[in-house]
Amino acid sequence: MSLSMTPNQSAISYFGLNIPFLSHLGVVPEYAQDGKSRISLEIKPEFENSFQIAHGGILMTLLDFAMGAAARSTTNQILGAMTVDMNVSFLRPSIGKIAVEGSVLKSGKTIYYCEAVALNEAGEITAKSSGTFMLRR
Repeated sequence: MSLSMTPNQSAISYFGLNIPFLSHLGVVPEYAQDGKSRISLEIKPEFENSFQIAHGGILMTLLDFAMGAAARSTTNQILGAMTVDMNVSFLRPSIGKIAVEGSVLKSGKTIYYCEAVALNEAGEITAKSSGTFMLRR
């Protein structure tokens, strides 16, 4: 099974952006509005580490994008958000379908302070992140 897009497949819009890496992973954009966002991903075997749980890099990707999407949702910003700084805490194993919710804590003139949580199907927080973002103008 190939995860690459063929010419017949249409690109997924990630709140107005084409992000091939997220499409490749199968990330599902749910919403981004008023400083909040939500995305989801089914953890597949190829996304697992040697403990058969989601690799930390997958979770960091999801948390990073959810925070950036939340920051972008506060304006009519059509360009991307750049990560300035990011911190992640892994709280429990992530398996199955993971939902990630991002939110803006404070926005300044050019810098946005955000946080995100990854939730398992039981609604438990599996990872938490905080980050600083700058919107690309």
